Amino acid sequence: MQVSPARYSRSIDWLTVLLYVVLVGIGWICIYASSYSPDAPANPLSNLSFDKLMAFNWFKQLLWIATAIVLVVVLLVIDYKAYDTLAYAMYAGMIVLLLLTMFVARPIAGSRSWLELGPVRLQPAEFAKFTTALAASRFMASINLRYQNWRDQLVLAGITLLPPLLIVASNESGQALVFGALLLAYFREGMSPLILLLLAAGGVILLLALLVPKVWLIAAFTVMLLAVLGVNRRILRHHLPLAIGVWLAVAGMVVGVDFFYKKVLQPHQRQRIEILINPSADPLGKGWNVTQSKIAIGSGGFIGKGFLQGTQTKFDFVPEQSTDFIFCTVGEEFGWMGSFVVIALYLTLLWRIIYVAERQKSVFGRTYGYCVACVLFFHITVNMGMTIGLAPVVGIPLPFFSYGGSSLWSFTILLFSLLALDAYRKQDLLR
Repeated sequence: MQVSPARYSRSIDWLTVLLYVVLVGIGWICIYASSYSPDAPANPLSNLSFDKLMAFNWFKQLLWIATAIVLVVVLLVIDYKAYDTLAYAMYAGMIVLLLLTMFVARPIAGSRSWLELGPVRLQPAEFAKFTTALAASRFMASINLRYQNWRDQLVLAGITLLPPLLIVASNESGQALVFGALLLAYFREGMSPLILLLLAAGGVILLLALLVPKVWLIAAFTVMLLAVLGVNRRILRHHLPLAIGVWLAVAGMVVGVDFFYKKVLQPHQRQRIEILINPSADPLGKGWNVTQSKIAIGSGGFIGKGFLQGTQTKFDFVPEQSTDFIFCTVGEEFGWMGSFVVIALYLTLLWRIIYVAERQKSVFGRTYGYCVACVLFFHITVNMGMTIGLAPVVGIPLPFFSYGGSSLWSFTILLFSLLALDAYRKQDLLR
């Protein structure tokens, strides 16, 4: 059954499209402000050639936005069945591309994660989130996750973990962390909450092992475990080997955290953790980015200093301000009110994506929708968190805001692929 263009147009979730346009527009304004110089000509478009304009991030972002608009049209006119049918093929192609990137990419800041195609640089890791979400959704649509066997669990884990492992091998840890957010989408389809609890508990234990003396931590956990066994004798009678195994696992994590921290993590990764724990330890060195970021956001006050009036922004005190630290511009020039509006827009977008996901009639569409929401949620919370010192600086962009074609394209593909699936959702009822 074919859908007429007029009917298809009415099926598109235009509220989500409007949120996308508003966020991209505000993002471009912030990129312009972050690269603004008081000495720049008043009307650069009339005084500079195309080659000179290409030196400005705001101009290059305009070109990326223009190409993203073309990409939106392509995504919406593609037959929605292609996303399901070609999910595994696109995933396999991305794996090959990630492997290729490891060997042919030129090292940039110690990372082999960018492919250079003439004047354009693309980061395959950004697009791997899309193909992984598609492949995982396709696989989950073929099984009943609530009653799946260990083989299915291992296959799903392999689909999810292979891309981030290749990304880590290219020395790009920040992008690899994003794939962990997909677990939240799997939880919606019936994955045991025990897995999430175990992962969260493991993270807390590792963090405590860095802050608390190890002997005290092991002693405290031993006392807690003995108290549980003393209260519930059934556990003592029937699950003593399991209790001993849990104790050994926790003790091994606590004791082994030093080896992991000193031998596995690279120096810059250890610095990020140290700055997160104690940002004032080296404010003029390792903590410079976070310190200046917090100064910029805090100096904005309630209503901000005004567009193009941010001193931290104009005089380049915050490194990478048009990319990883773009939220500083919002806080300094538009203040608490501007930050509130931006966060409200993001929350509305996430709510709308979840709403769209819930009204899908197929497991594939619903799972993919939740994957999109979880990836965006991770990017938003971690990026904003690292600008105010609540998350480690891991180098991931703020969706639709940060400068860069790869990030804008990847988030556009994630979002509008979902909208394309949603526009055709009524056909699923007729099949």
